[in-house]
Formats: sequence, C-alpha cells, structure tokens
Amino acid sequence: MAAQLEPTGLLMPKATAIWFIDNTILTFQQIGDFTGLHEVEVQALADGDVGRGIVGRDPVLNSEIEKEEIEKAENDPNYRMKHKKRKDLPGLRTRSKGPKYTPVSKRGDKPDAIAWILKNHPDVKDSQIVKLIGTTKPTIDNIRNKTHANISNIRPRHPAELGLCSYQELDAVIRKALKAAGKDPDQIQAEQEAKEAEERLRKQEEDEDGDQGAGRGDFAGFDFSNFMKTGN
Repeated sequence: MAAQLEPTGLLMPKATAIWFIDNTILTFQQIGDFTGLHEVEVQALADGDVGRGIVGRDPVLNSEIEKEEIEKAENDPNYRMKHKKRKDLPGLRTRSKGPKYTPVSKRGDKPDAIAWILKNHPDVKDSQIVKLIGTTKPTIDNIRNKTHANISNIRPRHPAELGLCSYQELDAVIRKALKAAGKDPDQIQAEQEAKEAEERLRKQEEDEDGDQGAGRGDFAGFDFSNFMKTGN
C-alpha cells in the first residue's frame, strides 16, 4: 500500500517536529508552519505532554527540506521554511465520491443521528444525509419507516454532538435544504432557536416545581400534634 502524505507533504509531522525541537533553535511557530501542527501542539510536544515515545524523524535525510532552509530559519525567526519537492512519493490522494469514512467506534451512533435529522429537519434530502453522516439510503428509509432492525433502541441525537460531523457542516446542509425548499433559512433558524429557548424554560419551570413539591412532601403525614400548644 502506498504511503499517504499529510497535507504538508510530510509523512510523520509530529516525529519531524520532535526532531526540530531536539536539533534546532527554531521557534514553535516556525516548526508548526512547516509541519502543519498548531504552535500550542508543538509546545506540548516540547514539554512532553503529548507524543511520548515518538522518535524524531530527520526531514533532511528524508528529502523533505534542504539543510540551508533550516539555517536560514535559525538566523531569522520570521523566516518560514519551504518544503523540498519530492518525486519518489505520490501526492496526497483525496476521496471525492462515496460516503464519508466514520471511525468504527462511532458507527453505532449513526442511526440516532439519522433519526435526529429526520425529526428536526425533514427538508434535508436523503442524499445529503448519506454524505453528511456516511450512511446509505436503505438505512435512512428503514429508520424513517421504523423497519430498522434496531428501531426500538434508536433515539434521536444531535449528529455534531456525536462527533459524526461538525456543527458548521450540519448548518450548511440544513441551510441548503431550506433554500431548495423555498424557505428562509434565517427565519427558520430564529423560529427554531425561539422554540428551543421556550422548551428549556418549560423544563426549568417543571424542575423548579418538582423541587418545591418535593420540599412540601417532606412534611406530608407528619404529626404536628405533639408540638401544638394545648390549653391547661
């Protein structure tokens, strides 16, 4: 199987960052720019908070950068190092078609996410759900028609909170679906937010009433006669 490159062109960005930390005086920002890591993540690697056990990888020996580039960067903290073009490895391959990949640990959450979308955003097309969640149309049909093998255990849950997509991705899909249906996304969103706020307020009032009821119930059936003042 051909080795897969990171977007930066590096095979092992964290190992490369560790090599820079151990062998150069480059700033965390310079290392982050070259490896594609965040400056905070580079600092965490330097502090040993993450990446323990990772062995540094020399980018010079692996033809990922010229030694002169590193020297320039060490002499100028504002200099941003350039990657060396490589011809011996294939470029980054991207998958443009088919359902998105979902980690095995999260695949069991897909039915709940699908149920949530069907319940809360019926304007979203099945093809959009397939791409967003990484599922199939038959699965969506089974959940919609309540013929799914595990339908008794499916409960609608927010797909972004389950980690199956980002909030931005979900919002973009919803807005696109609403526009296609001839609806105003901003108006629908405002109504949805108002509905959610009303629901939260109702639940809060119910919780408060329940607490007060529980407080009154603490004395239910208590005999106060012994504490009542009686005549001589």
